[in-house]
Formats: sequence, structure tokens, C-alpha cells
Amino acid sequence: QVQLVESGGGLVQAGDSLRLSCAASGRTLSYYTIGWFRQAPGKEREFVARISWSGGSTYYADSVKGRFTTSRDNAKNTVYLQMSSLKPEDTAVYYCARRVAVVAGTGSDPSEYAYWGQGTQVTVSS
Repeated sequence: QVQLVESGGGLVQAGDSLRLSCAASGRTLSYYTIGWFRQAPGKEREFVARISWSGGSTYYADSVKGRFTTSRDNAKNTVYLQMSSLKPEDTAVYYCARRVAVVAGTGSDPSEYAYWGQGTQVTVSS
């Protein structure tokens, strides 16, 4: 069974950058679409980005498009989320997960994912 572990979160100022990592153990991530989600206090978990198994296809939420980039290194069994021009509204716990649903669509629905990591906190101060 695959286990996902997020890392790289922290406290930064508005306009700064952070790179999150999602590392897998137990099984390879190479064959799977990986999604990034976030959850702020008192809010529902929301989609951030997803990347196909090859890295050839990515999709982003409108709120992060142009600021965030997801990539992957299958040789290292790791997926990344590069976050730039961070805003206070980006403050949340960030999660990665493996898409398990074999359906058409953007891959932005959390119900299509399983094997969630424990999350990493990102806090952006103004």
C-alpha cells in the first residue's frame, strides 16, 4: 500500500516562494495521477493542482494558475508543488493524494482520490 508524505511547508511572507514535496513509500507513484489539495481552517478541502503519471498533463485551480507549478520526478518517486507569489489566502494545510477514479474530467474532485498524506502547513503572513 502506498503512503504519501508531504513536506516543505512553513511560515513565509506574502510574495515569497515555497516548494512542497510529496514523497511515496511502499509503492511507486509512477503510474498514477497525483493531486494537490488544501484546506484552510473552517473551510472545505479544495483542489489546487494535479499532474498526470507522465507529467505531460497538468491542471490548476484558477486561484493558483500562473503562480503554482506542479512537477514530478518518477525516478525519485516524488511530486512537487512550486508555489510563488504567495498570498495570505494561500494559508492552509496542503495535501497530496493519488487519483484512484478512472473517469474523464479535470481530476479536481477530492472524491476521486485516496491515499492522502498527513499534510504540511503553509502560512503566509501579510
